[in-house]
Order: sequence, then structure tokens, then C-alpha cells
Amino acid sequence: MVAHLDEWHAKLSLSFAKQATGKTALVERKHEGPLLVQKALYPEGPKVCHIAILHPPSGIAGGDVLTIDIHASTGAHALLTTPGATRWYKANGRHASQTIHIALDADARLDWLPQENIVFEQAQATLSTHLHLQTGSRAIGWEITQMGSIAVAPHWAKGAFWLNTHMTLDEHPIWLEAGEIQADSLLRGADNGLAGLPVMATLWAFGPRLGAEPIEKLAQGLPWSDALRAGISCLPQENEQDLYLLRVLGQHTAEVKALLIEIWMVLRPLVLGLRGEYLRLWST
Repeated sequence: MVAHLDEWHAKLSLSFAKQATGKTALVERKHEGPLLVQKALYPEGPKVCHIAILHPPSGIAGGDVLTIDIHASTGAHALLTTPGATRWYKANGRHASQTIHIALDADARLDWLPQENIVFEQAQATLSTHLHLQTGSRAIGWEITQMGSIAVAPHWAKGAFWLNTHMTLDEHPIWLEAGEIQADSLLRGADNGLAGLPVMATLWAFGPRLGAEPIEKLAQGLPWSDALRAGISCLPQENEQDLYLLRVLGQHTAEVKALLIEIWMVLRPLVLGLRGEYLRLWST
């Protein structure tokens, strides 16, 4: 592929491993173009390595291609986030994309907690996430997408984006999802679609079988209003592990994000065996 001079083609590869001391270390860090990380942080102690993925241009325009590869080996636990929203700008006739590959070995753990995507007018974007899990691995993550400006209706008048998620367990597919959202689609206003709300999000959690009681209790406390609504479901798997999916629609990104953080704090002890700690980065 030949890139135009005003296009960014960037790659980032990160690998985490558990050391003999029990510390999770960032053992491999490679990057090409404007995707990088700075110092590994340990606010929860040495067992969990916190990383912020930086994209200095701060926005993704037509023709930009970003690829992120993350691998955690047995016993490692990494938490990854981003310092700010990912902004998808006008396409100018060229498609933009971000592809994320996450591979977890058995007994590896991951928190994938990026800030929101904001899709601006006339963007043409594909966001793909591929999760490769092994029996015994555990993970929680989310994807938040804001369509256009929250302050000005119809929020997002022209453009399109595609959301693709592919999750495998021991190389067998357990969750495949592909969605296309056009700015002028009737789906955006339909009651059985996005209900006119400009923010959508999915939280996924894969880990030990929790049973019906904690999930039913969680479901009963979820909001359902004209400005914020959510639902949770379970996709049972073999080997006493399950996949839980939380779907959220909202009027304001801040409220959607606050709900996701609240649910993450409930699920993290159950799925990852650690208390949820509010990240300092979310307060900046």
C-alpha cells in the first residue's frame, strides 16, 4: 500500500510477561509512526502493569491506518487505556481504520479501557478488535463511540463507520459481530435501533462462570430512560467460563462512561479477582 504524504500509517506492538518476582513487565515495545507508550506504571502494585497508549496527532483522518498488537503471557496482568478520546475526522475520499489484536495466554489477565471514539462529519472509518483467548485467561474491555457533536442535532449528518469484533477461545470463535452505521440510516432513530441517541458502547467480560444471581442483580440496577439505557447478557462457554456483554446507549458520553466504570468496578473483582480502582487518567 502506498501512503499519501498526509496519511499516518502507524503500528504498535506490546508484550507483557510475569517475572519470577511476580511483577508484570512490559518486555517488548515496538512502534512505527505516531503510536507509542511511555513509562509503565504500577499504581496497584507490581502484579498489574498500567500502560497509556499515545497517539500524538490525536485525530485520525482519511487514509490513516493504525494497528495495535497486544500479547500477555501466562500469569501476566496488563491494564491499557488512552489519555484522551480518539477523533475520527473528515475522510476526504479516503477510508481510515484502526485494528487491534489482543492475545492472552492461559492465566493471563487484561483490562482494556480506552477513552471514547468520536466520529466527526464525513468520516469513513473502520474499528476492528480481534481477541484471541486461551482457556483460563480473563479479560474485561469496552468500546465507546460518540456520533458527531452532542450539542447540535442531528449530531452526525453525513458519514459512516464500521465496528467489527472477533473473539476466539482456544482458536474457536465465541463472539463475532459486524456492524455498519450510516449517518442517514433509519436504524439511528428506530426504537429497536439506536433510539436517536448519539452514544453507543459495549463492555465485554470473559472469565469464570458467575452464576445467575450476581448478573440478575446487576441487570436490575441498570438504567432505562430516554437519555441512558443499558442491558446485560451472558454467552455461556465450556470449561466453566462465560462471556458477559453489556450494551449501552446514551445522550452524553460522560454518563455512558460513568456507567461503564461503575459496572467494571462491580465485575472486576468477580472476573479478574482485583478491586476496581478509578484511574487518575480519567480525572484529567
